[in-house]
Amino acid sequence: MLPRMSDGENRLLDENQWKNEAQAVINDVKRHVRDIGLSEKLRSTNSFIYLNLTTLEGFKYCVELSGAGFTIVGNQHDDTSNRGNERFETPYSLLNYVSPLYENSFGNLLFDKLKELADKE
Repeated sequence: MLPRMSDGENRLLDENQWKNEAQAVINDVKRHVRDIGLSEKLRSTNSFIYLNLTTLEGFKYCVELSGAGFTIVGNQHDDTSNRGNERFETPYSLLNYVSPLYENSFGNLLFDKLKELADKE
């Protein structure tokens, strides 16, 4: 999912490519958060883009998405004043770290899909 070169170096993407990457993440996890979207205040570069995230518990974060993964950079939307050292390779590992309710939400969705399959048989 993340843009990486074969040697692990970050690849530079243009603004539209970053928006496409971010939109794929948003579409993938939107069922498991209260809100997630691109920051309209913070400017993206050819190396990263910012997402505003509100967990199911109501915790707000600003997350940087780059070729190196996901990093929490703020404890409010559109805030980069609290850059952490923790990097997450996937949005799921990030959500698992910040949102205890994420695991339940993901598990319930998986259960519902398996039940759907079983009901079709």
